[in-house]
Amino acid sequence: MDCAGCASKISGAVGRMPGVTDVKVSMIGESLSATLSGGETTKAALEKQVKALGYTIKESAHKSVAAPRIGSCCDHDHGKHDQDHKGHDHSGHDHSSKAKGHGPTQSPADKGHGLPGHVHEGVPAGVSWYQTGKGRLVIVTGALLAAAWAVMFLAGEQLATWAFIAACLIGLAPVARRAFAAARAGMVFTIEMLMTIAAIGALFINAAEEAALVVFLFAVGEVLEGVAATRARASIKALGDLVPTRAVVISDTGATREADAATLPVGQMVLVRPGDRIPADGAIVEGVSSIDEAPVTGESVPKSKGVGEGVFAGSINIDAALKVRVTRAAADNTIARIIRLVEEAQEAKAPTERFIDRFSRIYMPAIVGIALLVVLVPPLMFGGEWSTWIYRGLALLLIGCPCALVISVPASIASSLSAGAKRGLLMKGGVVMENAAHTQFVAFDKTGTLTVGRPAVTDVVTISGSEADTIAVAAGIEQGSSHPLAEAILAHAKTSNIAARAAAGSRAIPGKGVTADVEGKPAYVSSPRHAAELGAWTDEARARAEVLEKDGKTAVAIIHGGMLLGLIAMRDEPREDAKAAIAELKDLGIRSIMLTGDNARTGAAIARSLGMEHRAELMPDDKVTEIKKLAARDGIVMVGDGINDAPALAAATVGVAMGSGTQVALETADAALLRSSVTDVPRMIRLARATMGNIRTNITVALGLKAVFLVTSVFGYTGLWVAILADTGATVLVTLNALRLLAFNPDTKA
Repeated sequence: MDCAGCASKISGAVGRMPGVTDVKVSMIGESLSATLSGGETTKAALEKQVKALGYTIKESAHKSVAAPRIGSCCDHDHGKHDQDHKGHDHSGHDHSSKAKGHGPTQSPADKGHGLPGHVHEGVPAGVSWYQTGKGRLVIVTGALLAAAWAVMFLAGEQLATWAFIAACLIGLAPVARRAFAAARAGMVFTIEMLMTIAAIGALFINAAEEAALVVFLFAVGEVLEGVAATRARASIKALGDLVPTRAVVISDTGATREADAATLPVGQMVLVRPGDRIPADGAIVEGVSSIDEAPVTGESVPKSKGVGEGVFAGSINIDAALKVRVTRAAADNTIARIIRLVEEAQEAKAPTERFIDRFSRIYMPAIVGIALLVVLVPPLMFGGEWSTWIYRGLALLLIGCPCALVISVPASIASSLSAGAKRGLLMKGGVVMENAAHTQFVAFDKTGTLTVGRPAVTDVVTISGSEADTIAVAAGIEQGSSHPLAEAILAHAKTSNIAARAAAGSRAIPGKGVTADVEGKPAYVSSPRHAAELGAWTDEARARAEVLEKDGKTAVAIIHGGMLLGLIAMRDEPREDAKAAIAELKDLGIRSIMLTGDNARTGAAIARSLGMEHRAELMPDDKVTEIKKLAARDGIVMVGDGINDAPALAAATVGVAMGSGTQVALETADAALLRSSVTDVPRMIRLARATMGNIRTNITVALGLKAVFLVTSVFGYTGLWVAILADTGATVLVTLNALRLLAFNPDTKA
């Protein structure tokens, strides 16, 4: 399939068949799914209908019933180039035609390595455009046209006329066949039908040369559309190519052998050597190494990862050998899910695209009606010459074809989705993109989104001891504890190179703190209230603690032998990129607000440091209420971690989950930021705005050229070949403009 028009044609024809429901056609994925019920339409009949429209069809190897991949129209004899594809077998999105009484069966892994979209058929890998059916049609019609011109120069116009007629009819035959197949399926007003009428009409009024030229230019335009569509798919295919085809598996005895990466079961141990790509999503069970995740998340800085940490298929191991336990099958790894989401997003049409679809359904019959009036009215009412006005009516038919207009939106959205996926920005369709582009308000969850998600030591205030003594005693008391505050103190002691004092008998005092014997003396990490109960709290300590708490920090008292050594203050600190992200949003004219369940003092301190508005002490249902109020007024993007914020994400105009490839982050929200970087929020909005700008340009070009040449065709200034050249030219222009988005850099702040 070369454009959205192809997908619409197939969807319309199949959807009109009795007993066929739930029809979904993906132009990017080149796939068709439908549900067959009641036995009114068989799988064979459905396939016959698709083939009649001029498309090759191949059942997925993953299903026992049709999960057809659809190749370019006119590629009837290119079955030898077809590649196997593994079906999309995931809950809620079963991309297979389902016939009553049939169920899915498993089959061997195919060359797609479990990745939807891994290999595409429009112009298959290793096959040049001239080897496809459409490419050969261009070559044949071009050669016939050149031969006809040669005959005209060598043997005169009379003989050349027959040569032009032959060139026209031979080139028109596959187009007419598709036109009548679509008409039989209930779709009369197609580009192929208008093309057929115009070419045959031109022959009847002795414009054989122009008819042949029009057929040739139409064939060239279709090839260019196919090349453009293949380029759009290539960026998605490149994602699938990131996953290696082979893996080094480790047996229970410790022996290693190579195996197909697509067949790795969950729980399998694999060896990943330095420089290798990781063959599956998994968890490290042995080794520490830097992992380059740029191919998957777009994160440019490698991360050091060790035992227990997760890794993504397709990322690159840099430093040392790792043993990794597979946690997801090939068909469900992060890259496979990204590809699946991008392909499925093509089906979620933007409001602009839906409007153009509705407009086109009215526009096509209207153009045919106007062309008919142009042919009939001047000769019948004003004595005009029939051949002149028939010619102008035919030109009007060609220039009125809505190809460029229909493709203007989906081509831009497909390119944008692909560009975003390469950079770790996933938006689920045109609706999300359009809403994100128009938003004026972004709400953020605090913990784990704007902040790191765990407390860190920010201040050490000495009262009667040194800073080193205060930290050493606190670390001794907290050794072995998994409490977040304890982990923060231990981490600070480690980075400060301060050894923990020896402690014994550590135990928690519920609601008050922790106690232990340090060097034979009782010691405490306690709340200020408990410190006062112990008689160790002073006016100086109270004053210093109040200052710290005004900044949203939690202060604990460190007491040793009845003496207050000092205070340690901790806070869940903002991410390093949070302030820059809020500033970038402000530059885009977007207001930011933080929604948090934390206390008002902490919320105010964090919001103040980031330069944004805030609402604090919100329960989950309060967040939803706040989001609904903001969404009703301006429309709002809500950014959260994709787990605790699910209700608020669902209530927002656009819910954005931050999370490095987590199942929830990829599947619960409208969009996902795989790098877990706050700066990806303005990047996503810049990409969405660039896409909508690109769409507006495409629509302007498509309608502008139509308007100009409709007028010139009616008044006889442009003829048939100019009309089809203008239509093809407009289609190519909007497609090339859409493809520019593949190279768009959302980091550009202009």
